[in-house]
Amino acid sequence: MQDMLLHWSPRSPFVRTVMIAAHECGLADRIETVRTVVAASQPNTELMKENPQSRLPTLRLADGTVVYDSPVICEYFDMLAGGGKLFPQDFPERLVALRRQSLGDGMLDTLLMWRGEATRPPAQQSIKHMQAWRLKTKVSVDALEEQADGLGASQFSIGHIALGVALGYVDFRFPELKWRDGHPKLTAWHTTFEARPSTKTNTPVDEP
Repeated sequence: MQDMLLHWSPRSPFVRTVMIAAHECGLADRIETVRTVVAASQPNTELMKENPQSRLPTLRLADGTVVYDSPVICEYFDMLAGGGKLFPQDFPERLVALRRQSLGDGMLDTLLMWRGEATRPPAQQSIKHMQAWRLKTKVSVDALEEQADGLGASQFSIGHIALGVALGYVDFRFPELKWRDGHPKLTAWHTTFEARPSTKTNTPVDEP
């Protein structure tokens, strides 16, 4: 029975994160998704009645409680699943998972700003900023290559989801970066990530 409503977009990486978490926690069947369009320059006034920042994802529970944004929603799903499914309860495992989550979400923040800037008219684009975002992305991928053995050896967690979604978003919006070049261990890990049923069910689609 669907008892949660998720404001959703097929191209939002943060929505993908939440939907993967829902599948991993066995909650996907309880969620009704509603296509909601947001834009940085044009806030969705209807969505703002529930989320003043007009951001996706936004989750509404059966009792009217609204939950946002993706880290909070994912932890809520983990709690519904009994706890410890995606968010380890003990340290240092919990700290590692949260640090990975922070890096993945940070990469997405960088990539989304880069994407927004790249869609502006060329004369209005800040080359300095785009160079900085490119460097941050490159250094992050290099760091993950060094950590790839640990990714494969540790229990699947919110950190794996965040990093996997971030790399998938590079594929989706910045294929020219060819991040797999020179990163064989990370490439192998990401292949296993994208093969999971939860991720295959939630692939990004560039629909209006």
